[in-house]
Amino acid sequence: MYKIFFNLVFKRMDPEKAHYLAFRWIRLAVRVPVLRTFVAAALAPRHKELRTEAFGLRMHGPFGLAAGFDKNAVAIDGMSMLGFDHVEIGTVTGEPQPGNPKRRLFRLVADRALINRMGFNNDGSLAVAARLATREPVFRTVVGVNIGKTKVVPEEEAVGDYVKSAERLAPYADYLVVNVSSPNTPGLRNLQATEALRPLLAAVREAADRTVAHRRVPLLVKIAPDLADEDVDAVADLAVELGLDGIIATNTTIARDGLGLRSAPSLVKETGGLSGAPLKERSLEVLRRLYARVGDRITLVGVGGVETAEDAWQRILAGATLVQGYSAFIYEGPFWSRAVHKGLAARLRTSPYATLADAVGADVRKSA
Repeated sequence: MYKIFFNLVFKRMDPEKAHYLAFRWIRLAVRVPVLRTFVAAALAPRHKELRTEAFGLRMHGPFGLAAGFDKNAVAIDGMSMLGFDHVEIGTVTGEPQPGNPKRRLFRLVADRALINRMGFNNDGSLAVAARLATREPVFRTVVGVNIGKTKVVPEEEAVGDYVKSAERLAPYADYLVVNVSSPNTPGLRNLQATEALRPLLAAVREAADRTVAHRRVPLLVKIAPDLADEDVDAVADLAVELGLDGIIATNTTIARDGLGLRSAPSLVKETGGLSGAPLKERSLEVLRRLYARVGDRITLVGVGGVETAEDAWQRILAGATLVQGYSAFIYEGPFWSRAVHKGLAARLRTSPYATLADAVGADVRKSA
């Protein structure tokens, strides 16, 4: 049913307009008590065997919504209603910004992919913090907060910009993510180099600890799939050295060659980050490499090209405790999370593993 609707309606609309239309419907639905109860019962059934614990947080399952969909923390309950076990909001910057000029979001339908050059369009950390402070949760949901650099802030002042966001948002974050891997903010990916990343992460860690004294806010870093293998290793080693809680692998890619893209060249050549199915192989490679390097010392989150329960299962076997998705939601619709959970539960039942935690990294350990 959704695929018919997508082809008849959403496919004919500008992708960004379609996004906000769907977003509005989700927000409206969750405001109606009877309707949200019915929708959650249909789309978010719980599977006890999928219960997951990551960096001290308990979740209904391992499958969450990646950053980028809910930039401003306005639909957390709506996305939980649709079955996501955690919701990562953002990316949020120190100051509000409109993002890049439109058009800036493109569907590659033949490749089940997206290209975006949104440019961290968001309300800014002060407004988002105020929204989170007054939020009255309808569903119990783990909320991650993804922070990035304000575009107009020079690279040499990036640490202060991240610290400002961390101080404002850490009190309301179940976990905090430092995003240094979007290709749509000039110079941002330079911060992935360990000599720049070390002081940045140390400063954000100190800011979170100073601001939230009564608990430790888990801190993660999100990296790009375009890093060379030796740079992936360097980030892994740095994360262990600094005592980070997790690494998210991976963000979108700027690569186009070698991905077997079938969409029209006019679409493929659009600048920005490519997400969706073509990212699947490289994202999985990075995840395996990270787990081989850090083992169980760091919690890994697998994202990039996750479309099916099998994709999520492969991420878990490669070392991911949590799995995230976004692009496939555009193509699969509201029943997507339900299908992933059902498939994951079925795979666990027929696997040699007693629990989901036992399966984390199993394939990497076998090949070691």
